[in-house]
Amino acid sequence: MHSKSPTRTPRVILRATAIAGAVAVLASGCASDSVKRGYLPGYSDGEVTNQTERLTNLWVGSWIAALIVGVITWGLMLWCVAAYRKRRDDHQLPVQTRYHMPLEIMYTAVPIVMVLVLFFYTDRDMTAVTDTSGEPDVSIQVIGKQWSWDFNYLDDGVYDTGQHLLDVGGQTAEDELDSTPGTSQEVPTLYLPVDESVEFTLDSRDVIHSFWIPAFLYKLDMIPGRTNTFQVTPTREGTYAGKCAELCGEFHSGMLFNVKVVDRAEYDAHMDDLRDAGQTGELGLDLNRQQHPSSAGSESTEEVDG
Repeated sequence: MHSKSPTRTPRVILRATAIAGAVAVLASGCASDSVKRGYLPGYSDGEVTNQTERLTNLWVGSWIAALIVGVITWGLMLWCVAAYRKRRDDHQLPVQTRYHMPLEIMYTAVPIVMVLVLFFYTDRDMTAVTDTSGEPDVSIQVIGKQWSWDFNYLDDGVYDTGQHLLDVGGQTAEDELDSTPGTSQEVPTLYLPVDESVEFTLDSRDVIHSFWIPAFLYKLDMIPGRTNTFQVTPTREGTYAGKCAELCGEFHSGMLFNVKVVDRAEYDAHMDDLRDAGQTGELGLDLNRQQHPSSAGSESTEEVDG
């Protein structure tokens, strides 16, 4: 038996695909800033760091490439369904074995090219993001602990220490710092000078944590016995939320911190405030400062193990 060639081209499907593509292009032109950023955190008045634009473009570009591949794949599937459907007057079986060498080669070559292109852009951007060869303007050591953060401002010889948030679910807008969602006046605040390169040295005092400032579009693990570093330049003044992105124990949800990107004068003033409060020197990894809820649930105690 022999197969029958399709008697007509499914022009309706091709026309519908073209219309859908045109609508998608027009819709992208009218999309909000949030849509254009791929729903990543961001602001219309400027990038938060020198790397957020690069990371956003990588994210959005990857989704656009995936959407193009999806549209082509769905279009070909619908075309085959329509063009090679069984017709009422067709009582012949289709050919059961057939191969087309150029088509088989294309099926292999195209995915390889796609993977190589995605690898190229990912490697290019991540190499730039993780580059620590430059000389930083500010060096800060961040120490993760169950369940809060210690900040050593290495250049100024001062430190700040925090305790975890006990009642995460009870936070209201009045508890936020500078009316910024995700922040709290009860957690430690990390100060960063705007338009200055900052090198973060990340260490953990107990278990694996992850240092994450969502607005920076980057996070890095904090592993006991291993020091990780990265550099970034904050470029937009403002208040941002920070958190641990690694499930690290019972009070992981309360392991929060704030980030304030300020001008150099305000940054120096905060360093002076820490110095006046007697918080000079550095907190080491052998220090275990933790805050635990008391049996009544309304008070806390501190344990310090040297």
